[in-house]
Amino acid sequence: MKTIKQLQIEVHENAVKHGWWDEEREFGTLVALCHSELSEALEESRNGRELNETYLGVYGKLEGVPSELADVVIRIMDMCERYGIDLQDIIEQKHEFNKSRSYKHGGKKF
Repeated sequence: MKTIKQLQIEVHENAVKHGWWDEEREFGTLVALCHSELSEALEESRNGRELNETYLGVYGKLEGVPSELADVVIRIMDMCERYGIDLQDIIEQKHEFNKSRSYKHGGKKF
């Protein structure tokens, strides 16, 4: 099985190969594109799709909440590789920190 880091490299190489980095991309735009993928996941749910349902859309494109969530992760992996962020390492660090936090830390409702 591939590591997150290996997949991050492959995802970025594919984005470069398909022309998405022919010109420098603005970081805020990249973040907004992540938001748009999350919004697409929400719309799939609002349209009555099961949360674990994947289906083929137009031209055989994978659709559904799982596919849209995968798109978010793919965009994040691409960004991380471009900006020299080891996503696997920081996920592991954050996970370890989060394990040390108190129950429902911060006192917020959600």
